[in-house]
Amino acid sequence: MIDMATPRPAGPSASPSSDADWSADLTARDGYRFHVRPAAPADEPALAEFFTHVSSEDLRFRFLSTVRKVGHDQLTALVTIDHHRVENFLAIESGTGLVIATAMIAADETRTNAEVAVAIRSDFKHRGISWTLVEHVVQFARSEGIATLESIESRDNHQAIELERDMGWSASPCPGDPTLIVLRMVL
Repeated sequence: MIDMATPRPAGPSASPSSDADWSADLTARDGYRFHVRPAAPADEPALAEFFTHVSSEDLRFRFLSTVRKVGHDQLTALVTIDHHRVENFLAIESGTGLVIATAMIAADETRTNAEVAVAIRSDFKHRGISWTLVEHVVQFARSEGIATLESIESRDNHQAIELERDMGWSASPCPGDPTLIVLRMVL
């Protein structure tokens, strides 16, 4: 199991909770406050509800395939995680408990490289939540000794590509698939 007792560096957008599980209250760039914590099996119904509020285009971007509905098997994989190579952070609206975004990080066996995938409810876009959630994932990855983060994006996902480039990620073609682009951040 990952030693998550390493304290998270406090910054202007975060106030770490006393839990050693990387739960935190975060503030997006526009001042919107939300809570983030690792997913648990009990979150499956809330995550299923969350995905009904993600546009079909954003579902395609998140899963890199046409997904009409996120099924039970996919949901189980998102909430039944090992907390060693895989972590899935849920962004939760303060006060309501509503899941507003998710960011999964999955590391390779050596835990030197990890892939990140983010999804956000359509009605919570353009508030800086994704940016703040990705910052949280980057800080988590650094604390775990992960050297490189990657995000595989559809070339049509201009918002995600722009966000990651603005955060300092570099872009390169995806070998074998001209419809995809790999964004990479060396930590």
